Amino acid sequence: MFKDKKHLFFDLDHTIWDFDRNAEETLHDLYYKFNFHDLFQRQNSDEFIETYTVNNHRLWDLYHHGKIDKATLRKLRFADTFSQLGVDPGLFPVAFEEEYLAICPTKTNLFPHAHETLAYLQGKYRLHLISNGFKEACEKKLEHSKLYPYFETIVISEIVGINKPDPRIFKHALDNGQAEKEHAVMIGDNLDADVRGAKNAGLEAIFFNPGDKDKPEDVEYMIVDLKELQEIF
Repeated sequence: MFKDKKHLFFDLDHTIWDFDRNAEETLHDLYYKFNFHDLFQRQNSDEFIETYTVNNHRLWDLYHHGKIDKATLRKLRFADTFSQLGVDPGLFPVAFEEEYLAICPTKTNLFPHAHETLAYLQGKYRLHLISNGFKEACEKKLEHSKLYPYFETIVISEIVGINKPDPRIFKHALDNGQAEKEHAVMIGDNLDADVRGAKNAGLEAIFFNPGDKDKPEDVEYMIVDLKELQEIF
């Protein structure tokens, strides 16, 4: 089905790098370090992490579309979590976020078969990365998880100044990778930013859906495990 393809473009967070798992580990440790169990009157960190995760995903969707900036995203994901759990956001310690930003990107939990699949594909295709993540965090993730060697080109939206799903970032990535859109496939977890964004820019797209949610009608190709890419390609 992809016999004419030569270039594979990957998303990073939630596609290769397991954002939620890495964030959960970091938040769990910091929850107790900063005595949040006393502040929230909850001995278990689960509700804090679940609330944060929902807020973080919601705010990232707004960021993808340019409705909020980086500073607002980082501020509100914790402020909203505090408010929803009944604690004054003014009590949020700045050092908590500083440690979170320093530690989380150094975590190395990837989705199953990530290294194996990228190594396999690298032998047959030219691999590229397009991330809406922030520059310093992306670079740490790629370094600590030993992902740099797989990718010929890396496009980070914060550097380019354009976020997925804007067609211009896909054009930039194609030009940067010396790839024609007819020979390229985008692989990512975000239906709007990765899949529909790529399709609107003229690329084929594969929806990475590890939660095995229902496939939308407008999505042609879907995988639930990265290892499936070894069968497709």
